[in-house]
Amino acid sequence: MRPTVTVNCAMTADGKIAGRSRRQLRISSPEDLARVKELRAASGAILVGVGTVIADDPHLTVKDLPPERNPLRVVLDPRGRTPDGARVLDGRARTLIVTSEDCERNWEGAETLRAGKGRIDLELMLSRLHERGVRDLMVEGGGETIFSFFESGLVDRYMVFVGSMIVGGRGSPTPADGDGLPEDRPVRLRLAGCRRLGDGVLLTYEVGHGAP
Repeated sequence: MRPTVTVNCAMTADGKIAGRSRRQLRISSPEDLARVKELRAASGAILVGVGTVIADDPHLTVKDLPPERNPLRVVLDPRGRTPDGARVLDGRARTLIVTSEDCERNWEGAETLRAGKGRIDLELMLSRLHERGVRDLMVEGGGETIFSFFESGLVDRYMVFVGSMIVGGRGSPTPADGDGLPEDRPVRLRLAGCRRLGDGVLLTYEVGHGAP
């Protein structure tokens, strides 16, 4: 058993989630930020990769919720690179850092889960989250982390807000980076919803499950 996995992100009209410096951009409209807040509050856990922690230092919390009601914060960190002063360790919510079995580091303010050798075993991690009572997992980024979930066939829903801006850049990250899938075996999506949120559009896709 595993939680339902929703990938949620915002990208520019040219498909970038950040600029060439790879630092966070404010892409979402105020209306989309309100939607994301509601989605976070309804999730059992929020997950990002360590690259997002290092680049953006997010809190990954829902404002005005006490620590015990905030979703579990999950960081994928195979080699133990999360800085000791990162905001995900600030006590504003519970935090779980997932490393490979080769990593021996622990952090004050977080639990540690070892899952997989060299590379994190996502299915094992999801199983452990389900055992903890997490039924809905929200994956927020970055591109390498999102791609790893698609590559492993573990995404159930993909929600992407398309903001009205262009940033360009050959090295600017996209929602799904990584090595890329074989061209004859892309992940098939089914468009389940489309709505305008301010000066942008939210696209909601179901993944697999009979998608064309």
